[in-house]
Amino acid sequence: MQDFLMTFQQLLDPEYLLSHGGFYIVCLIVFAETGLFFGFFLPGDYLLFLAGLFCALEKIDVTITQMFFGILGAGILGNFTGYWFGYRAGPMLFKRKDSLIFKKEYVMMAEEFYQKYGGRALIIGRFVPIIRTFAPIFAGVVKLDFKKFVIYNVLGALIWVTLLTLSGYFLGELFPSIIDYVEYIIIGLIVIAFLPIVIGLFKRWKKTKSKTK
Repeated sequence: MQDFLMTFQQLLDPEYLLSHGGFYIVCLIVFAETGLFFGFFLPGDYLLFLAGLFCALEKIDVTITQMFFGILGAGILGNFTGYWFGYRAGPMLFKRKDSLIFKKEYVMMAEEFYQKYGGRALIIGRFVPIIRTFAPIFAGVVKLDFKKFVIYNVLGALIWVTLLTLSGYFLGELFPSIIDYVEYIIIGLIVIAFLPIVIGLFKRWKKTKSKTK
């Protein structure tokens, strides 16, 4: 059990993943988080940022070009996988019982987000944990026109990877000592990323409370 918990903790540690797993593990993590419903807990935004930063500081044995296109490809393929899963078996998610790593609430959040933003949810949702995982799945559930899905998928991945990975790279190039403050950067990115989720949950709680009065 202790070994399992240690492995799980390592999966959530982007510095460990980059140092020990390198390029291929990063791409695999991005693919899982953007396409497999059980990958929502994996590091996303700050993993991309640190991938760029590690490339700038030569702490990983790939160029920024390889890292950029590797992550971009993984993010696009992940969403295609999520769309296919939602198209084929998505309705089953609404019947699936809650478990340790799956909650129906995640699907409902993605549904509300998608209803609010439509296909743009695939772009905006790239920057929001949980939504990033379930938005493409829900797009498959509602059978979004595939041509539109391709456009939103590629555009969303391009914006997401460009902003985060290249930000990490150029900051690392300009300020190499930024690596000494990486823990604070991760905390900041986590707070920013989860803020929309917290606000959304608060609004839902408020709405539910007002209905019970």
